[in-house]
Amino acid sequence: MASVPELPGCYTQARTLDELMKRIEEAVELYLEVEGPYREEGAGRHPA
Repeated sequence: MASVPELPGCYTQARTLDELMKRIEEAVELYLEVEGPYREEGAGRHPA
């Protein structure tokens, strides 16, 4: 299992380390893709 502490809720799991590395990269990309519109609308998780 892997997580990204800087991105709350961003985590994944895999059977091998190689697969885990690929999946965490995908998880980060998807997280940022989904979070982007929320930040732009001012509805982000972290108040300014």
